[in-house]
Amino acid sequence: MDYAIETAPLDTLTCDCLIVGVYQNQILGASAGIANQNTQGLIDKILGRGDISGKIGETVLINAIPSSSIERILLVGLGENQALSAKNYRKALLAAATSLKKTPIKSVVCSLAECTVTAADWQWKTRQIVEVFSDAAYQFTACKTNKETESQLEKLSVIAPEADLDLAQSGLRQGQAIADGINLTKHLADLPGNICTPSFLAEQAFELGKKYPSLAVSVLEEADMEKLGMGALLSVSRGSRQPAKLITLNYQGGEKNAKPIVLIGKGLTFDAGGISLKPGLGMDEMKYDMCGGASVLGTMLAAAQMQLPLNIVGLVPSSENMPDGDANKPGDILTSMSGKTIEVLNTDAEGRLLLCDTLTYAEKFTPDVVIDMATLTGACLVALGRVPSGLLGNNDALCNDLLAASETAIDSLWRLPLWEEYQEQLKSNFADLANIGGKDAGTITAACFLSQFAENFHWAHLDIAGTAWRTGPNKGATGRPVPLLSQYLINRAYG
Repeated sequence: MDYAIETAPLDTLTCDCLIVGVYQNQILGASAGIANQNTQGLIDKILGRGDISGKIGETVLINAIPSSSIERILLVGLGENQALSAKNYRKALLAAATSLKKTPIKSVVCSLAECTVTAADWQWKTRQIVEVFSDAAYQFTACKTNKETESQLEKLSVIAPEADLDLAQSGLRQGQAIADGINLTKHLADLPGNICTPSFLAEQAFELGKKYPSLAVSVLEEADMEKLGMGALLSVSRGSRQPAKLITLNYQGGEKNAKPIVLIGKGLTFDAGGISLKPGLGMDEMKYDMCGGASVLGTMLAAAQMQLPLNIVGLVPSSENMPDGDANKPGDILTSMSGKTIEVLNTDAEGRLLLCDTLTYAEKFTPDVVIDMATLTGACLVALGRVPSGLLGNNDALCNDLLAASETAIDSLWRLPLWEEYQEQLKSNFADLANIGGKDAGTITAACFLSQFAENFHWAHLDIAGTAWRTGPNKGATGRPVPLLSQYLINRAYG
C-alpha cells in the first residue's frame, strides 16, 4: 500500500472514499462539517435518519456523493465530543479499516488524525493510522492458488494541516517502517513449518541484510555452536532433521563504540514437544513457536527503515523440537555454554534451552541492555489472557521503559515478580538446575531459569505466548511485540 500526507482543501480532493468522524449528539468533526457543506447537508440527513449515533466504532458508508470528485464518504463514530483515549482512537481507526474490506475502494483519504487524542500529537496519530490500516489489510496468501485479498486498498492519504506537516510526515515514515516490520513478522509466523525452517529463517535474515546495508547478518552453524559449548541449544535440535541456526543481525546506526541494545527471539519453527509429546489437538499452531524470532527480524527491519541512531543486535536461536531416537529425554543432563548443568525434566520446556545459551552468547557484544521475547509458557496465557504480554526482568529502569513504551504503542505489558523464592522451584538433585519448576507459577519460574544466565547485564524477558497469534476463526499471527519494541527503540533514540 502507498501512503501520503494530504494538505489540499477537501473540495479539491479526488478519491474513492473520504473518512470523517462524527461525535454523539450529531456533532460533526471538522472535516465532516466541511464535507457536509460541500454536499448540501448530506451528512446531516444521514444523521437525522438515525443511521449512526456517533458511538465509538460505528460506521456508515455513503455510497453516492452527487456532483463530487469524492465518490464515497465513510462516517466513523468517535463517541462523546471530547478527547479520545489512545485505545478508543485505535478502535475508531480499526472500525474504519474493517468496514472498507470487501469493497472495490482503492484510494482513501482519512481525516481522523484531526481528532484530539489525550497526550498524542500529529506524529503519533498519523503513525497509528498507517499501522492500523496496514494490519487490517494484511492477508496471508502465500500458500493459496487464489492470491486475491479481501482489501483492494492501494493508497491511503492522511489529511494534515501545513502547521503540523513535519510531525505528520515523521509519523508516516515511522508508521510505514513499523507496519512493514509487523507484516514481515506475521508473514514468517503464518508460514507452515515445512516451509519456514531454521534454514529458511536464516535466508530471510540474509535477504534483509542485502536490502539494508546497515544490517550485517551472520549465522552460526551447529559445528560453530558445538565449539562454543552450546550444549543446551544443540540438545533441542537433536530430534530434528533440520539443523539448528543461530542468526545474528547487527545494526550499526549509533556511535561506533556505543553499547548495543540486544534483542533475542526464540525461533522454534515447530514444537512437537519432543519426547514429552504435545497433544495432537491444536498442535498445528506450534508453527507459531518462532514468533519471538520473527519479531526480532521485523523489529530490525523497522529500525533499519527508520535509520535509528542506535546500535542494535538481533539474535535468533532457531531449531525444531521433534521426537526421535536421538532427542532429549526426561532426566538427561546438559551442559550449557555458561558451564551450568541443566536437568531436563520436560523436553517441551525447550525454549529456555535455546534462550539460555543465546543469553550467554549475548555477553560477547557487551550489551547496554538485553531483551528477549518468546512464546515461552502456556501459563502466561492462563494468567494474563491474550491482552498483555508478560514482562519480567532484573532491572527496574529497563522494565519501566518497556512499560512506558507499551502504553504509547498500545501493545500492552504486565509485569510479574521475579522473586528469589521462586528460584527454589528449579532446584535439582542431579544438576545445577532443572528446566522446569513444577505446576505453580510457570511463567515466573521460566523467567527465573533465564535470569540465571542474565546475571551480567540488564535484562528483560517478554512472554508473548498469549499475544503473538490469534486462534479460532481469525487464526493468524499478530505481529506483536514489534510495535512495543519499535516504540522502545524510538524512545531510546529520541526520548
